[in-house]
Amino acid sequence: MLQQLFRTKSLDRILADATEPQHQLKRALGGFDVLMLGIGAIIGAGIFATIGTAVAGDLVRPGAGPAIVVSFVFTAVACAFCGLCYAEFASLVPISGSAYTYSYATLGEIVAWIIGWDLIIEYAVGNVAVAIAWAAYFHQLCAGLGWHIPAWLAVDYRSAAQAADIVVRSAGSADPAVLLAHEAWTTHPVIAGIPIIFNFLAVGIVALITWLLIVGVKESARVNNVMVGIKLLILCFFIYAGSKFVKPENWSPFMPNGLSGIWVGASLIFFAYIGFDAISTAAEECKRPERDLPIGIIGSLIICTVMYIAVALVLTGMVPWRQLGVADPLAAAFAYVHADFSAGVVALGAVVSMSAVLLVFQYGQPRIFFSMSRDGLLPEYFAKVHPKYRTPHVTTLWTGVAVAVTAAIANINEIVELTNIGTLFAFVLVCVGVIVLRYKEPDRVRTFKTPWVPVIPLLGIISCLYLMAGLPWITWMRFGIWLVVGLVVYFVFGWRKSKLARLQ
Repeated sequence: MLQQLFRTKSLDRILADATEPQHQLKRALGGFDVLMLGIGAIIGAGIFATIGTAVAGDLVRPGAGPAIVVSFVFTAVACAFCGLCYAEFASLVPISGSAYTYSYATLGEIVAWIIGWDLIIEYAVGNVAVAIAWAAYFHQLCAGLGWHIPAWLAVDYRSAAQAADIVVRSAGSADPAVLLAHEAWTTHPVIAGIPIIFNFLAVGIVALITWLLIVGVKESARVNNVMVGIKLLILCFFIYAGSKFVKPENWSPFMPNGLSGIWVGASLIFFAYIGFDAISTAAEECKRPERDLPIGIIGSLIICTVMYIAVALVLTGMVPWRQLGVADPLAAAFAYVHADFSAGVVALGAVVSMSAVLLVFQYGQPRIFFSMSRDGLLPEYFAKVHPKYRTPHVTTLWTGVAVAVTAAIANINEIVELTNIGTLFAFVLVCVGVIVLRYKEPDRVRTFKTPWVPVIPLLGIISCLYLMAGLPWITWMRFGIWLVVGLVVYFVFGWRKSKLARLQ
């Protein structure tokens, strides 16, 4: 049985299965489209929201303070190690399954299933966090324009209840997210004794993105390109306008909480880098995947890291670091210096930015399910391709439904940490896979080769494990429970229905 669990699927068979007419996707993306998808996936809730907690910390863990810049550099280096491994696999196996497919070819079916199940945390669960953050920023933007949307349509019940408790205990709060949730708690309607508080705005944006992705990948890419252009311009605006309010004394002390603060900051800010690996799910829809995918992965990491470091320097120079632990730190920084117009521009940038992230993550998750279904590990129903649009419409629709329902009722903080640990685990297995495949098939032609193997993959593994260790134990416990549930599903269905098992 052990041999069956670790059976591997050859690269030749993986590539052959992708050419079956009923499972073929439309190749419509060029190198520029892939690069923009990467930037679209990376720049989002991490830099517009999570950076605040990473800088200021919380009641339990210290933040990095101005040294968040160092946290960004460390996280970028860790992602670069993993990105090089992803680039090699993406050019070698241009299939939409990403880390799931790579693990199937190198580490065995049971590991592939675990990573496929784990990727749900990165894409679908991660998108829940982005949708929640999008709703808060969109509500703030509408309020600034004089458009009133009831607060109970922009937050979840649990956040509203927690906000009520925070306001009572602290006799007030300056955090816009807390104030919004408290307003929802005090103004929500009640029907048949049931309080009505749900995040309708998050549901609405997920539904719109889902429809766009079903219609076509090229159309989705065009929309993404426009959104990426807008958010890059707005981040440049933040850097330019904010630099006028920088006070060097706010950078002192530079490391208020020492190395432990930088470590915690890096573990939290990792959420700002999640997304570059989603590019690999576009492999079957690239015109020249062996060239386009490495360019997209490495190029997007470099561009986003430069932007992140510049934003972090300006942000911590504008506002004392202890005051940045809010849900919208970039907009709050302009509010702090009474530049309200600039705060509104940043809120607009956050809405556009997170819309692009939603699009790319909602693009990636269905293609993971699609590949797993094509291998027989999920019901064949999920491997259907739309006859007109040539998109995996079934998995796209069901992913949209699951994300929308969860975003309507979930709390963002726990979602972010769970997303981080799931993604880091996937990165570890991809780095391991590169080493294994170099040993098993050293002569296979590789259009892009990770340099200095096994040194680079090993550094990627060590970096990711180090970042995982900075996450709280409750996140590890939730992650363990999630994997156990996944193993139950595999042994009940996937192990028996696997197409590879039937061929052997």
